[in-house]
Amino acid sequence: MLFATGVLPSVLTAALLGGGIPPFPDAATPPYDGQSRHGTALFSVKATNNAAAQAFTVDDTRISRVSVYIASGAATGTVTAQIRGDRSDAGSVLASRTVTLASLGGAGAGWLEFPLQAEVTPGTPYYLHLQATTTENRPIAWYGTTGSVPDSLTSWNYDKAYWGGWHAASSRLAFHVDPTGAERCGETEQCYVPTKALAARTAGLLAHRTAVEAVSPAFAVGASYVEGSNVLRLPSGRWRYLPTGAQGSVVVPADDPGALDQISESRAWLDSGRVPGRDAAQRAAARRSLLTLRALLRPGGAFAAAWSPAWQYSWPRDGAFAAVAFAATGHDEEAYQVLRYDAATQRPDGTWEARTKLDGSGPPDSRAWQLDGNGWVPWATWQWYEHAPPGDRDARLRTLYPMVRAAADHAAGSLGPDGLPPASPDYWELGTDSTNIGTAAPLLAGLNAAADLAGRLGLPQDADRWSAAARRLARGIDTSFAPRGYPRTADGRHGRDSAAAFMAPPFNEPAPGLGEALDSTYRALLLPNGGLSPGNDPDHSWGSYAWTASTSFFALAWAHLDEPAKADRVLGWVLSKRNGLGEVPETVNGAGNPSSVAPLGWTDALLVMTALARQGDPLPTPPLR
Repeated sequence: MLFATGVLPSVLTAALLGGGIPPFPDAATPPYDGQSRHGTALFSVKATNNAAAQAFTVDDTRISRVSVYIASGAATGTVTAQIRGDRSDAGSVLASRTVTLASLGGAGAGWLEFPLQAEVTPGTPYYLHLQATTTENRPIAWYGTTGSVPDSLTSWNYDKAYWGGWHAASSRLAFHVDPTGAERCGETEQCYVPTKALAARTAGLLAHRTAVEAVSPAFAVGASYVEGSNVLRLPSGRWRYLPTGAQGSVVVPADDPGALDQISESRAWLDSGRVPGRDAAQRAAARRSLLTLRALLRPGGAFAAAWSPAWQYSWPRDGAFAAVAFAATGHDEEAYQVLRYDAATQRPDGTWEARTKLDGSGPPDSRAWQLDGNGWVPWATWQWYEHAPPGDRDARLRTLYPMVRAAADHAAGSLGPDGLPPASPDYWELGTDSTNIGTAAPLLAGLNAAADLAGRLGLPQDADRWSAAARRLARGIDTSFAPRGYPRTADGRHGRDSAAAFMAPPFNEPAPGLGEALDSTYRALLLPNGGLSPGNDPDHSWGSYAWTASTSFFALAWAHLDEPAKADRVLGWVLSKRNGLGEVPETVNGAGNPSSVAPLGWTDALLVMTALARQGDPLPTPPLR
């Protein structure tokens, strides 16, 4: 429990304190240099009237690092750790180190490590002294346990107002002197984690070809990926990774042979394709995104949206974007796996469930299916074909073609007298009472893509049928959506929608006036944190959360419309919102911090596609026939 006044309530304090001061051990007693239990906020260490100290001994001659478990409600100020010869004598300090709470990320909790150097005498008692300063009226507490700790030395509470100075406690503070191995934070216990980092459920991925494990935000602080891999370098310098064939991660010494093999394999996979970007920052982000996309691709071709329970399903829409990112960067096998999975999970009427379990066994629930998949999957198949090695791509396309035909025929058959498809849940996964642009635009891309694929295979009747449907749909969009700037719905009663960007390349050839519509839509959806809301439908509020995918739609569109300044501004915002591991989150909250899940595969695919366009390799757009 934390406490607001900076002083423990008197009843609890009296329960924690009492008894005489235990004598220091003799030379034969093992050193007391750590206590890991930290279930209770024991003492305030904030301001000059509060501090705490823990007596300890060591069996070495040098102290190079200490750690304490603290929680801070304050976001600003400092925390100072000292090694003292006398707990109450500031002149007895052997070593001291101060950190700022701002540098730690603000308010938070966890093990806080202080590098410092002190020459000591083995077996001699010293004191680990902790004190914080802040102008905020919020607690900063040192944690520990009220239970018995065998062979422990005394914890001391300094409370000028309550005790009149130092007071011995029967409780024991959580600390480590010269922590090694699992005592180092970030291995079995979290390092100090700023509260704002916990807005996201996940922070990264450990993976091999058959298994994935999410990195908890609490264990991502101070960590980083070993370059070109999903092996995590911990604050201790050791590595965490998911060994081949294992279902759970392990912590190993740096340069562990198994981890090195995994690093070499993932780097070879990156080198087998290309990493796009016009500068080092874009290339670094694209490299991380490609590794994330690969980790989320499951055996059998299912593509998981993210690796947290509610996202561990395969959506046709997310998978289509992943397939395009794979294909466009030279990873043909992965792209084709996704499309084969789509073919295997297509329903008899040519549509798809909203999402399926990763083993392909069917939907996890009764969520309403979404017609936009009938556009996204043919479009992705066309993009794959455009980038596939020419040798056998026609033969492999014929394997996928029944899927394309069923999808395109259903899309064409869904068009009404006005040329538009029926109202259907869109990528918001919310129904509308009128046709929405988030369905109409992908279907237009898919019909044009299917028609062109039919022409490539010498099937003119299919090509003509779908081309005619595409022309009808284009006229319907021109009539019902274009005059209003491509709003969310054809009736114009549901505001703007970031799906207006689906009317731009690499999905559809731009119609006159699209540039102005994208500009006005972007302005309408821009939030104070710099990202975009998916839309501003008065019937549904997204609050202060920006969605990185919706924001990235505009970076992709402007990169393909030869608007580099606009594209780079938006892409720069997305890159700036990656977390400490370099992963892109699904959303960014009103305070500007990553939230929901990280990484999100859809945004990673969009990032890769945009980086390709910005380096001068834009994706092609299905032609109007």
